[in-house]
Amino acid sequence: MATETEVMAPVSNGGGKECCKYGGPGYATPLAAMSGPREKLIYVTSVYAGTGIEKPDYLATVDVDPNSPSYSSVIHRLPMPFVGDELHHSGWNSCSSCHGDASADRRYLVLPSLVSGRIYAIDTKENPRAPSLYKYVDPKEIADKTGLAFPHTAHCLATGEILVSCLGDEEGNAKGNGFLLLDSDFNIKNRWEKPGHSPLYGYDFWYQPRHKTMISTSWGAPKAFSKGFDLQHVADGLYGSHLHVYSWPGGEMKQLIDLGPTGLLPLEIRFLHEPSKDTGYVGSALSSNMIRFFKNSDETWSHEVVISVKPLKVENWILPEMPGLITDFLISLDDRFLYFVNWLHGDVRQYNIEDPKNPVLTGQIWVGGLLKKGSPVKAVGEDGNTYQINVPQIKGNYLRGGPQMIQLSLDGKRLYATNSLFSAWDRQFYPEIMEKGSHIIQIDVDTDKGGLTLNPDLFVDFGDEPEGPALAHEMRYPGGDCTSDIWI
Repeated sequence: MATETEVMAPVSNGGGKECCKYGGPGYATPLAAMSGPREKLIYVTSVYAGTGIEKPDYLATVDVDPNSPSYSSVIHRLPMPFVGDELHHSGWNSCSSCHGDASADRRYLVLPSLVSGRIYAIDTKENPRAPSLYKYVDPKEIADKTGLAFPHTAHCLATGEILVSCLGDEEGNAKGNGFLLLDSDFNIKNRWEKPGHSPLYGYDFWYQPRHKTMISTSWGAPKAFSKGFDLQHVADGLYGSHLHVYSWPGGEMKQLIDLGPTGLLPLEIRFLHEPSKDTGYVGSALSSNMIRFFKNSDETWSHEVVISVKPLKVENWILPEMPGLITDFLISLDDRFLYFVNWLHGDVRQYNIEDPKNPVLTGQIWVGGLLKKGSPVKAVGEDGNTYQINVPQIKGNYLRGGPQMIQLSLDGKRLYATNSLFSAWDRQFYPEIMEKGSHIIQIDVDTDKGGLTLNPDLFVDFGDEPEGPALAHEMRYPGGDCTSDIWI
């Protein structure tokens, strides 16, 4: 970790302002964040778009305080003013990248709408248990000024600005994608990347100022993925397999890394939290590989596959083999453990990454998936016999779908999981959750020896929502978390 002297020293943030003293949001270091207070609330993007229920998506506030009388329940719902948004990922207006800026305030949760293109700013400070809508950015204004649409990932910058990756143009073509820069009050500034330096496809990104680098990943063309997954679209070149390495904060693409067949649909990307480290990971969904990226001595970047999830031979499915489909992963704040989900297989895994080149499996648990007992789909073992997976119940509730988005407590001891990916894909692969809704579960983590155990006391059922079954996706804590905070 950086010494106190290093943290206190002025650090250029790429925008003229310098973070040089404590007093701002978040924590001085990732290890300091681990000593933060236990989470009591989780904000969850909750979706009706694409479900057949003509109601607006909403932000759910969930009580996760075991000492609270409303524990394990939705205590507030903030509906958006429009129908058809498809709220997806979320971010903060400021985070630990602004920890040295006393004028910064982690107040607004940023909610990009993947389908409608709106970007909402939600005020969580006035009443954290009942957030309110502050303002929204109109998609037509975004398209008119920048040509961008389909916003996905939002990250706060140390300048107070907000950077949002966008996955296409208004027609859903990947060629229109890029990065939208908003000012601190959510006004459109411009595109972040330099002209002619747009990525091939858009999705997630992570910046690391000490290495003057930002790296983004690639899902696919919105006109393809918004209709559900079609393997032919991969063959047609409508999905990505590249990492885009940008100068930070310059916005020039310095390198295009082709991951090839080992890196089809690279989705989430995370650097190690310690800002001096020049390595991180990206999860390839379709290839079901965890890929480590790292900087070379000549300032270029390379990659290697460090974890492979073998496809399973199956019966009664659309293909003879089923990939794990790694859709989300995260890294504990001390950079000791990496966690990822296999949305189709149904397991959550924990790896020790103290040696980043050689992850070691230390925990695995099945909490859903297409192979659970009672499913028509069966796996075929090497001996030719078929088998299915025992998936436990929680409070008498069967676990639906497969583990999808995950969020880790600051101390690394509690891992929360939802089970909705994207409404069109949910309908295709897990129609049950369209009818019965999503849920949130908690997995307890052994941070000493490693290991994962299902918590029997928390089950938040989005099948019982007042307006009908809803799809729960990404989760955020009011005080920030390991997937939204970046240290500089």
